[in-house]
Amino acid sequence: MKSINWSTDYLPGHTDNFVSNEVITDGVTLAAVWKNLVDTSKWTTYYDNATNIILDDQTNTELKFAEHFRFDTFGFPIDAQVMELVEPTDGETARLAWHGWQNGDADTQFDVYHAFLIEKLTDGRIRLLTQESQVGQPAKDLANQTPNPMLNGHQSWLDGLVKAAKRTMTE
Repeated sequence: MKSINWSTDYLPGHTDNFVSNEVITDGVTLAAVWKNLVDTSKWTTYYDNATNIILDDQTNTELKFAEHFRFDTFGFPIDAQVMELVEPTDGETARLAWHGWQNGDADTQFDVYHAFLIEKLTDGRIRLLTQESQVGQPAKDLANQTPNPMLNGHQSWLDGLVKAAKRTMTE
């Protein structure tokens, strides 16, 4: 299985919070999943924890490599920049990752690296993996909650993404 390309600053096990969620499904294509993931105008149709999404380049709503954008999630206003964007092609795992942050003091500064992998498996199955590694006091606070809201929230994102992709397949 493919894995996330982590920088040293966000290497899981060395950060304040880390979550990993995965779904393996069938009945969808890489293209349908990708379309619903990179088009930020679709996020609010299947994931209720991403709001007020604004891209610096407002000529369209699709993320591009190095794109800077903002959105609210888990009660935090996040600034973000796309760090990795690899579209799905035959034999190639699709990748989307961004660095996100909330500036502040020692109690409110928050840095994250959030990544998605989408890969084609055998027998018409698709694997969706999302992982996020976080640094800062808000990350420590999230990590100490049971259940971890990031774990449940990101599972909701993947489940919603699969449902949205299946709807796309029937349109």
